[in-house]
Amino acid sequence: MKIDHNLHQEQEEKEQTVVIPSEENMCRTIEVAIIEPPSQPQVLPAVKLTPPPTTVNDDEEMFIPPLNFAMVDNGIFRSGFPNSTNFSFLQSLSLRSIIYLCPEPYPEANTDFLMANGIQLYQFGIDGAKEPFVNIPEDTIREALKVVIDARNHPLLIHCKRGKHRTGCLVGCLRKLQRWCLTSVFDEYQRFAAAKARISDQRFMELFDTSSFKHLPMPFSCSKR
Repeated sequence: MKIDHNLHQEQEEKEQTVVIPSEENMCRTIEVAIIEPPSQPQVLPAVKLTPPPTTVNDDEEMFIPPLNFAMVDNGIFRSGFPNSTNFSFLQSLSLRSIIYLCPEPYPEANTDFLMANGIQLYQFGIDGAKEPFVNIPEDTIREALKVVIDARNHPLLIHCKRGKHRTGCLVGCLRKLQRWCLTSVFDEYQRFAAAKARISDQRFMELFDTSSFKHLPMPFSCSKR
């Protein structure tokens, strides 16, 4: 077999050929944007935040109504037994009179409050016995009603111990004077007495005779319910 040495030498020369980049490609400038890494955030030690103390200025007063407080009519209010925390609120009512329906003596602190504010106390002692020994004296309720409907005693507050039964009976009889239907009278009574509502109280209000008050002036609203 005859080998062509010239062809073999030509192939070796091709294999040894090196491509040299042109001057234009060698001088190309590549621009690279350098991005600096973000600086590390400064970590502060944990601080426990405490709210500022709540203080009441000497010029500010807290107005806290007594238990079961509500407005009955213009110038007439009802509630449970007020204590010293309720005095500022009672002052805002500019009371002239208080009807107290318990037989126990009025506390000294309450008496001092009445004297300091020129408030007249009317006490009609009604025993707070529980069923079946409840006895609401009709004559006592009548005398208390005369004080309630006298506009010269307004603004006036009616209260017993909890503002439920004895206060509820007096207000219920007042509602009969205002010509409320019995359903509305009982609804109001039960709203304050709640689970402590007594059938004997509602029976008393139902049978209470208002005919002796027909000749007395009625300075407050007589809306029908």
